[in-house]
Amino acid sequence: MLRAAGVGLGDEVVVPAFGNVEVAEAVTLAGGLPVFADIDPVTYCLDASAVEAAVTPRTAAIVVVHRFGRSADMARMLGVGQRHGLLVLQQGESEAPYDEVAQRRERAAYLDAKLRGVRTPDGGDGHTYQQYIVRVPGNGRPDRDAFARAVRGRGVECRVPVKTPVHRLPEFRRCVALPETERAADETLALPVDASLTRREMQRIVSACNALGGLLQPAF
Repeated sequence: MLRAAGVGLGDEVVVPAFGNVEVAEAVTLAGGLPVFADIDPVTYCLDASAVEAAVTPRTAAIVVVHRFGRSADMARMLGVGQRHGLLVLQQGESEAPYDEVAQRRERAAYLDAKLRGVRTPDGGDGHTYQQYIVRVPGNGRPDRDAFARAVRGRGVECRVPVKTPVHRLPEFRRCVALPETERAADETLALPVDASLTRREMQRIVSACNALGGLLQPAF
């Protein structure tokens, strides 16, 4: 994709560090240099202001990744591309049937109304809830991980969506300030929101989380 778009040796490409390593690897394979920009804390997609701040004379493109069923602010992102003469590429998530999305939204609304002690996602326009991402308050990763273990112990599957941001990986380690990326990596947890979940299973999720939420002591 990048080579076909004209990205070549020495070109910088702005990408997110919050997510899969494949995007940064694709830039490297095309001969370019991945440059990491911070995310919007609501959508978990690249933040347009952070992208603009990362642009240099060597920047050739931006790769925007839509995450968890939320879309990036493409109007602002395309504006950045236009101002600097950059190619703006998108990596989207697969579309789901309307009925499935409607059922996920119904289950997400139930969790929004019932969960306590965790920060529920901001739905926003068009959220399809491919994943239902909450934030576990506290003092970073130890609290979130302890919460996840306790919830699993109560029979509810959950997972950490991004265990290690790409800029922390040895092959892509960068000395760059990405506070929202770091915070999201330490606090986020994906709870089940599948269309197949029954009301009893949804109640179990709420019961497991509410028995723990707000009760864990911050890690010092």
